Amino acid sequence: MPGLLLTLMKAGPMPKRFPPYLALICLAALLLLASAALAADPVEIEVTGVEGDALENARQALALPYGLVRDGKVDRLWLDRFAKQAPDKVRQALQPYGYYKSEVSARVVQTRDGKPSLQVVVIPGEPVRVTEVTVELKGAGAEERRLSRVRDAFPVKRGEVLLQPDYERGKGALQSMAQKLGYLDAAFPRHEIRIAEDRSSARIALVLDTGPRFYFGPAVIQGAPEYPESYLKRFVAFKEGEPFSYAKIGETQLNFANSERFKQVVVTPERERAENARVPVVVQLTEAPRRTVRPGIGYGTDTGARFSTHYRDLNLFHKGHDLDLSLYAAQRLQGFAGRYTIPSSSDYRSSTALQLNLQKEDVTSYLSKIVALELDRNIGLGRGELATGYVRLLQEVFTVGNVNANSRLVLPGFRFSKETFNDLVRPRRGYAYTLELRGAHPYLGSDTGLIQGIAHANLLVPLPWRLSLQTRGDAAYSLLNDPFSDLPPSIRFFAGGDQSVRGYTYQSLGPRDSSGKVVGGRHLLVGSLELLRALYKDWGVSVFYDIGNAFNNYADMRLKDGTGVGVHYYTAVGGLNLYLARPLTSGAGSYRIHFTVGFQL
Repeated sequence: MPGLLLTLMKAGPMPKRFPPYLALICLAALLLLASAALAADPVEIEVTGVEGDALENARQALALPYGLVRDGKVDRLWLDRFAKQAPDKVRQALQPYGYYKSEVSARVVQTRDGKPSLQVVVIPGEPVRVTEVTVELKGAGAEERRLSRVRDAFPVKRGEVLLQPDYERGKGALQSMAQKLGYLDAAFPRHEIRIAEDRSSARIALVLDTGPRFYFGPAVIQGAPEYPESYLKRFVAFKEGEPFSYAKIGETQLNFANSERFKQVVVTPERERAENARVPVVVQLTEAPRRTVRPGIGYGTDTGARFSTHYRDLNLFHKGHDLDLSLYAAQRLQGFAGRYTIPSSSDYRSSTALQLNLQKEDVTSYLSKIVALELDRNIGLGRGELATGYVRLLQEVFTVGNVNANSRLVLPGFRFSKETFNDLVRPRRGYAYTLELRGAHPYLGSDTGLIQGIAHANLLVPLPWRLSLQTRGDAAYSLLNDPFSDLPPSIRFFAGGDQSVRGYTYQSLGPRDSSGKVVGGRHLLVGSLELLRALYKDWGVSVFYDIGNAFNNYADMRLKDGTGVGVHYYTAVGGLNLYLARPLTSGAGSYRIHFTVGFQL
């Protein structure tokens, strides 16, 4: 959505440019120092002699009981009693990591600043090593290849230190895979870790009995009489007779919930009613309102003050057809958008849609009036994957620089997109990309001939210390038969703004004409790096560096860059993102504020 962009200072000469990497280093240092300092603990706890996970488990075992510290004051008698119990607590905490011969001592001393300190000294001794590992599969699924691969990858091996967390993880992986394959009664009739009397070695014996395999029975959908059954069945992620899987139950739940048509979805496998190992599934739905009207008001420097009205009918003709109408009016952007979607009868991700767009846009670089009609066919290829073939009819009257023109284009195209994020409201890892190819030719009724390739990618990577790295990239390339001046602004490429190179105004970057006005370019290249640090539960801060521009040929490419900091507040419907950005190009202007809502894919 258009971002908020305000100039804080009068534009003037910029100081001598400094290297972008230096700015990022300084901003990253400020970011890491932005976390609030944690208050010092009234009782220091020091454990020596072990490290890694064993040390962390020992520290957790020594968590002070509630009430030992009240109003910042330590109950010293209670702390002394706790210190006497500490050796046993630590010895038990070390056993899951193979230390069965550890010697532990604990005492309470006063630090130089007068605070009590619980000092625990551990002599771990030699850890228990595994001398024998036997993992056996029994039952109807004993020959399952996927289950055998999990067995063969059991994380505890002969000769290694006995690590009970790895043992439990291996057990869980076996049972989880068995249930995923439909063996719902999979259990361990034998699961043993036998420690030798001298506590130096251990033998593991594990037997998984899969039991019988279960399959999906019929799916019964209740509670949505206004929708045809054939439409509702599209959201069911399984077919009758397939091996039962709780993952498919969860996927079915998400499919219905994400359709926006139901305010409550309950998917229940009725295991007790299973006949011949076939489990019936009941889907209970509570319909959301079919029709909604949502007015909206706001402000963005890209568009100015704006008002919008959004009407949606999610069940037109009682066939699940979707009618979506939007009317919006702003100082620099006015228009109407309508979309009529006919769902596929076989796949909830597939549909056929007809779109109508009427739009007038008056920004610094151009004035454009558009009438566009588009027919597209969307085909779901897999989870998060969508292929779209379309034909767009575009009539555009425009003024760019000193050129006033009228353009008619018939644009057939193809678009492929893939999106995988762990959470669309506040993601912590994932990626998305879109690849698009479109073209026009006079033989098809267009005024000009062209071929364009467009790519967009976004990657989010989690890092230690509650950090994450987000990278974004955009690229576009055009081949033209006719002069560039014949292209309307909606087909040209510009850069600048909160979704492009921050620190510059919306659509303000690109090649200029002889009068110095930005007229856009044939090609586009934009990249962004942003380092984010989570603060508390709902806050975050970030530093970023953006670079890119539109251009007509690679020899004359002049990339513009900007850097800045951001503050983020995360709500149930998305993040509120406030950025302070500075252009790094000499003479480009002053600091600017950008404001966006939601996670930008």
